Amino acid sequence: MCDGDELEADAAGARGCSAGARVAVTYRRSRDRALAVAGEIGRGGGDAIAVELDLASPGSVSLAVGAALERWGQVDVLVNNAVYWGDRAPWDVPLFEELAPEEWRAYFRLNFEGAYSAGQAVLPSMRSRGFGRIVNVSSGVAADGFPGTAPYGAAKAALHGLTKTLSKELAPAGILVNVVMPSATRTERMVAMLPVRVLEMSAQASPLRRLPGPEEVAAPIVYLCSGANTAITGEVVRVGGGAT
Repeated sequence: MCDGDELEADAAGARGCSAGARVAVTYRRSRDRALAVAGEIGRGGGDAIAVELDLASPGSVSLAVGAALERWGQVDVLVNNAVYWGDRAPWDVPLFEELAPEEWRAYFRLNFEGAYSAGQAVLPSMRSRGFGRIVNVSSGVAADGFPGTAPYGAAKAALHGLTKTLSKELAPAGILVNVVMPSATRTERMVAMLPVRVLEMSAQASPLRRLPGPEEVAAPIVYLCSGANTAITGEVVRVGGGAT
């Protein structure tokens, strides 16, 4: 299952299909986009469905996993790729001490608790087969910080702690759990949200002198989720072109 409305979910789904995966592309708002991705996978000879998913609702998570199980009888891979940046740019966020609890909780509910619920929902299928791969997509903000992103960075950092513990709990069951941590990535949403000068500054701060694209984030996700990965678990794989 690929979870998220960001472009990385499209890239991960397409690459996963090319590696032989059957893909449930989930969406919260972008139904047409998810259907288009599933259709593209189907036209390429793959098998994919688009499934509605609201990570704020454990019931919605269960229904989404149920749809995948009904279609294929098993779930071997979970990619937790959802991202919630809030309704304001970092420079418009109020002072840390003025941020309302309701706003904090929204970040944690969608960036962390949803991944928690999704993991719980897929694990019975993985345990029954003695095989599973979970990748939690984090953010460079979780490690480096950025002004105005305290709740987002904290929620993404929580994925790291969850991953470390689950990697030890689940390895005996044949289930490997890792984090892929992109830094600034040139997604459609990023380009639309950030001023050109900020994008250019971010690119110049990278040793590559450019921002990685979604497909460059998708590649390590697909590897970590594949049967070729037999011993990597509990790790944080950074994809940022050397930028920190």
